[in-house]
Amino acid sequence: MELSKTVIEWIGRGNYWIFEVFVIVLMTLVAALTVRVTLDRLLLKAEATHNLWDDALLCAARRPLRWFVWLMGLSIAGQIAAQAADNSLLELVVPVRKVAVIVLLSWFLVLLIRRVEDNLMDPRYAEKPMDATTVRAIGKLLRMSVMITAVLVLLQSLGYSISGVLAFGGIGGIAVGFAAKDLLANFFGGLMVYLDRPFSVGDWIRSPDKQIEGTVEDIGWRLTRIRTFDKRPLYIPNATFTHISLENPSRMSNRRIYETLGVRYDDAKQLPEIVEKVKSYLRSHPEIDQQQTLIVNFNAFAASSLDFFVYTFTKTTDWVRFHEIKQDILLGILDIIDSCGAECAFPTSTLHIPDGLDVSGPHSEAELLALQQGLVKGEQK
Repeated sequence: MELSKTVIEWIGRGNYWIFEVFVIVLMTLVAALTVRVTLDRLLLKAEATHNLWDDALLCAARRPLRWFVWLMGLSIAGQIAAQAADNSLLELVVPVRKVAVIVLLSWFLVLLIRRVEDNLMDPRYAEKPMDATTVRAIGKLLRMSVMITAVLVLLQSLGYSISGVLAFGGIGGIAVGFAAKDLLANFFGGLMVYLDRPFSVGDWIRSPDKQIEGTVEDIGWRLTRIRTFDKRPLYIPNATFTHISLENPSRMSNRRIYETLGVRYDDAKQLPEIVEKVKSYLRSHPEIDQQQTLIVNFNAFAASSLDFFVYTFTKTTDWVRFHEIKQDILLGILDIIDSCGAECAFPTSTLHIPDGLDVSGPHSEAELLALQQGLVKGEQK
């Protein structure tokens, strides 16, 4: 009884605001815990549905909403305390609260955009996942729009004139543009990559104009990161892509086999049979695309062989699988050549010895040298 009487008397002497602050902070704590538990439970249920939007909304709202509860509770408590103490800090409570609300709302929107990006590329949430490059480009534009809008709203809430800021930005933008022309060139180069889409993340690209070849890992606003085949990162300013030629082998429809093979001149009679059998073999091969050009023809009298070439396309574009198929086809052609009683040619030289020239016995070094140079005319001492 004595304690309660003392507390009542203490509150009655003008300290009631402390009790109010205590209650508000306690209620804020309870509200924050309630929001946290509720969102966690809702998120568990949302993850089971694999719906694109409810997962994104709940995940994006978790932290900003808890901070918002604390912001409102503490700002109200601070307002009561400053009013009771007749403190000049009371004038700062409302502006700080406005700024914090704008920041939290912007944070929520940025998190929401990022989460929707991930969900649009995840097959669990979308039956046909969108292209990663397109999604990232749209996401970056939306986040940039949110940031710019948030800054303008913040300036207006703090009493600055938006029209004045925009006018200054128009005049200052010219000077900034000249000073940062390379940065702007890279920015617009990245924008062109996003719009024209000559390549996407994960594509293998190469340039005949520069030593650029590898797999695209990231397309930023200023730089594009490529992983070369020896696993080194290669960073390329986006402006480079506006004035070089690019090849995108990842988008090829087939891979080509183009090989020249040769048989001996002694096997000239078997050559037509070999060509026809190789052509029939390729037409019946399950990994060869019969809709594409297929050529097997004799085409050259080489120095040591009769050459015929094989020109065809595989169905697969996978690099490893292509070489497995190519190996199988080349070994099959070797079997055909062997079955026809012919042999593959290899470089040979024919030495014509004049009549009467004895090459079986010993000779002096000078005579051997003359023989090798083809200068011996047939006269032997």
